[in-house]
Amino acid sequence: MTPTPDDVTVDERQSGWRTIRKVAPYMWPDDQPWVKRRVVLALVVLVVAKLIAVYTPVLYKGAVDALAKDGGIPPLALGAIGLTVAYGVARMMTVGFQQLRDAIFAPVAQRALRRLALETFRHIHRLSMRYHISRKTGGLSRIIERGVKGVEFLLRFLLFSVGPLILELVLVAIILTVLFDVWYLVIVATTIALYVWFTFAVTEWRVKLRREMNDQDTDANQKAIDSLLNYETVKYFSAEEREAKRYDVSMRAYAQAALKTAYSLAFLNFGQSFLITLGLIGVMVLAAIGVQNGSLTVGDFVMVNAYMVQITIPLNFLGTVYREIRQSLVDMGQMFDLLEQPAEVSDKPGARALNVQGGEVTLENVRFGYEDTREILKGVSLTVPAGKSVAIVGATGSGKSTIGRLLFRFYDVTGGSLKIDGQDVRDVTQSSLHKAIGVVPQDTVLFNDTIGYNIAYGLDGATQEQVEDAARAAQIHDFIVTLPEGYETKVGERGLKLSGGEKQRVGIARTLLKNPPILLLDEATSALDTDTEQEIKDALSLAGEGRTVITIAHRLSTIAEADQIVVLEKGEIIERGRHEDLLTQKGRYAQLWTRQQSDEAA
Repeated sequence: MTPTPDDVTVDERQSGWRTIRKVAPYMWPDDQPWVKRRVVLALVVLVVAKLIAVYTPVLYKGAVDALAKDGGIPPLALGAIGLTVAYGVARMMTVGFQQLRDAIFAPVAQRALRRLALETFRHIHRLSMRYHISRKTGGLSRIIERGVKGVEFLLRFLLFSVGPLILELVLVAIILTVLFDVWYLVIVATTIALYVWFTFAVTEWRVKLRREMNDQDTDANQKAIDSLLNYETVKYFSAEEREAKRYDVSMRAYAQAALKTAYSLAFLNFGQSFLITLGLIGVMVLAAIGVQNGSLTVGDFVMVNAYMVQITIPLNFLGTVYREIRQSLVDMGQMFDLLEQPAEVSDKPGARALNVQGGEVTLENVRFGYEDTREILKGVSLTVPAGKSVAIVGATGSGKSTIGRLLFRFYDVTGGSLKIDGQDVRDVTQSSLHKAIGVVPQDTVLFNDTIGYNIAYGLDGATQEQVEDAARAAQIHDFIVTLPEGYETKVGERGLKLSGGEKQRVGIARTLLKNPPILLLDEATSALDTDTEQEIKDALSLAGEGRTVITIAHRLSTIAEADQIVVLEKGEIIERGRHEDLLTQKGRYAQLWTRQQSDEAA
């Protein structure tokens, strides 16, 4: 059933309260007393600032009456000059206390912002590969960016704009009622009620327009990042203009939404000014009548005007604050939705660290499918003895790479079990599992940093000597030292400044530095030319010494020396044995071998 607008509003309101409840602990943490002290002190300073602000027009009135030789005893028993000075000091103190309040609260806001940003960042890394494959990086980064900014805005303005505004309005209402007449309160209260109603009604409409604008902004950002990440592909197909048009379509939609937002803002501002001006005219007419009949002084007239101007400034800001708070709640709601996204793969309660004794890998009747309706692995059983090498081959879609993903536990098996030295990978911590397995993928992706940084990434706190030893083992040290900047050479985004073979060697060096007992080679040479492949093969052979090696291969020439070769077909093992034995069987492996040999000969 399609939700009605009322249902959506209720859902959004509930989501807003949920967001406020989630932010509250960051403002009042039980384990951080200094945060609580700063919040209380900031609120105390805020109240003092408002009391001074509300009393300031009284000093103004006294100065005017003293100059006009009108009225009774002036406030604080000061003369006109003294009252004028006191008025200026009061205004200065109001600003000073406001700035002091902000300074006291700033560490609280920054701490909350940092904690939330870090928690979100960590959670994103905990989410499953399935989630990251289905989400667009550009859209994800925008959600985090807007959510974190929303936290800062909400903390600052919810506490220091809406709360103080309400306090100031109440104090002014009391003063107008006590010093003047109840009709002043009626006019002011009616004006404020109409103003708030109009502001909230129009702002609710504007929030919908703003959400549409945000959606278009996210869409345009996704297209831009997607296009830049695929820079080479765009160039290959001379698609620069096509990408520009695609991006412009999103930007045109964004511009249209932005114009609606701008027009609605103009309507909001005029409506607010109209209502405030009516209220100002009403109380000023009452004050003017009072001055004419002698019940009020000129100072009273000035004071009424000062109070109206004083409450007009924060009221004019109310629309913007309310809209931003509503938008912040929406943005933060999306971020908290992300935080509530459950990790598909998580550690069991009380999970122990993996204890690798030899590194034997066992698959027992493993079943798995990325979708419920399509099973990829259909009861695969396989044992990789400790310190031995097993190659898994097969046609595209047979399930080769899926076994590697299950071993690293990017996904959990849906049937059977996968064990290392007799320990089910689902029963151990993911951190210890990941430390025990080194992966060299088909396409090594590097950070946009130096070669040295990318190799050192394999071991936290690695020394330069360790980095160079790993580079020598991966047969790339000699190449690195020929570069003008050596290990400080920048590799570019995703390592695009290096060739395929150079990137693979950096990836191998990084994995060797990690020094894992189990090595997973996921088609590590399939994207390389024959000469480079042979060089990388030699480096991989050295890397596999003394380790359990699982090679997922497309080119059969790279795995002829494996201790065992397993042939997968449609998710099932149809052949297994050594290279020579499989050739003599003249089965599926022999067909693949003959075909590849013929292709290479051609």
